[in-house]
Amino acid sequence: MRLTYSPEVEAFRAEFSAWLDANLPDEAATAVRPRSSADIPEWSRSFQRRMFDDGWLVPGYPPQFGGRNADLYEQAVFWEELGRRRITQSFNPQGLGIVSASIITFGTDEQKHRWAVPIMRAERTAALGMSEPGAGSDLAGLSTRAVLHGDRFIVNGQKVWTSGAHHADVLLAFVRTDPDVPKHKGISALIIETDSPGLVRRPFRDITRPEPDFNEVFFDDVEVPLENLVGELDDGWRVCTGSLAHEREMLWILWSQGLDRMLDDMLEQLNGGAGAAGDPVVLDGLGSSIMDSWALRLLGQRQLARSRRGLHVADQSLLKLLGSEAQQKLSLLMLEALGPAGLDRTVPPDAQSPYESDRAALSWADRYFFTFAGTISGGTSEIHRNIIAERVLGQPRG
Repeated sequence: MRLTYSPEVEAFRAEFSAWLDANLPDEAATAVRPRSSADIPEWSRSFQRRMFDDGWLVPGYPPQFGGRNADLYEQAVFWEELGRRRITQSFNPQGLGIVSASIITFGTDEQKHRWAVPIMRAERTAALGMSEPGAGSDLAGLSTRAVLHGDRFIVNGQKVWTSGAHHADVLLAFVRTDPDVPKHKGISALIIETDSPGLVRRPFRDITRPEPDFNEVFFDDVEVPLENLVGELDDGWRVCTGSLAHEREMLWILWSQGLDRMLDDMLEQLNGGAGAAGDPVVLDGLGSSIMDSWALRLLGQRQLARSRRGLHVADQSLLKLLGSEAQQKLSLLMLEALGPAGLDRTVPPDAQSPYESDRAALSWADRYFFTFAGTISGGTSEIHRNIIAERVLGQPRG
């Protein structure tokens, strides 16, 4: 077993690293932070456009879509370099990682150039309309209706937990277009302009963010052109599962690097005299988290090798479950080590936004609260345990 990359892949890494050295935005400009996950400051828009134009935004794509036809190992070192430098690929992660990716995979050529490319070049931003009040983890239970009248859909219903919708230009919304078939069928994917008459966005606060990101989105006889249908009519479940697959493909690298940074931050604070550094329970928890970090890295490398050979397995669920819960476990351990001081949520004046990959400036209480987003979004831990039981372990469905 070889756990290093080939000279060719390392040359790819060096080329990207050199590009970053030459193109990173001026540090003073980055003081302007995003207000939500669909709000991109102008300095970040410019940087994202440069990445697209030079083929470094999504390296696995062809050049016309911001890439350079990179293979999986080259894509992996791309993500490693971004994580190592704590660089955010886009401040509109749903738009780039899910919405535009879904359009590239399932959309028409016209949709790719009308919607995906402007989103990738940060000329427009996008949000993802999946969850509903009665359809969260069981997304197939969604009830927002879209009825086709001639060349237009009429959409009625509600979405919730729609991150960044109040700053997004468009939604990729999953709607029910045939209520008379099994629930996984009869779903379609629509691109909906957020300024459409009858569409209302209501942002609301949560405990982890200084400004609202989540939204309720209401549709009251919203008209959507038939040409905005992504994929085939009533085939939205395939688009939906493909959307989440795009999100998870390289996510293990971010989980691994995030866990390592948390370990570094925790060790630095404990060695500096904060908390119960010598407590045997704390030391045992640290050892467990270090093993989690190595397990995540090695399992991720195995999944990468399998994917490169064309093997389709449910390892992504295992990696997502391990990575999200390992970060939650470690942040809780630090809170317990700090004692009452861990509940101090005072944020330093120069703290970075939680929408950036580096959350080290946030209090440990906020970091712990934020880990619950990781165990819920992209499929809850319970859902991923079911997937692992059925598709990895071969257990019968319960």
